[in-house]
Amino acid sequence: MKKKRQQSFGMSVVVEDGKFEKALRQFKKKVEESGLLQEVKERQQYVKPSIDRKLKRNAAKKRWQKKLRQESLPEKLY
Repeated sequence: MKKKRQQSFGMSVVVEDGKFEKALRQFKKKVEESGLLQEVKERQQYVKPSIDRKLKRNAAKKRWQKKLRQESLPEKLY
C-alpha cells in the first residue's frame, strides 16, 4: 500500500534517515532562494517613496565611488 504525502502550503523539506542537519541546510537554501527573508525585512517598516529613492541614489553613488577606487592606480609613495 502506498503512503500518500500530505500536501502543505509553503516550503517543506523531508528528513530522511534522521539526517536533520542536511534537511536544515536544504530548507535554509530554499528560503534564501525564494527571497522570503529579504521581503520580510523590507516590510518591517514603511519607507516613503521619496526616501526610498534617496537611499537608492546614495547606494548607487557609493557603488560608483567604490568602482572608481578599485580601478584607479595606487598613489605613489615616493
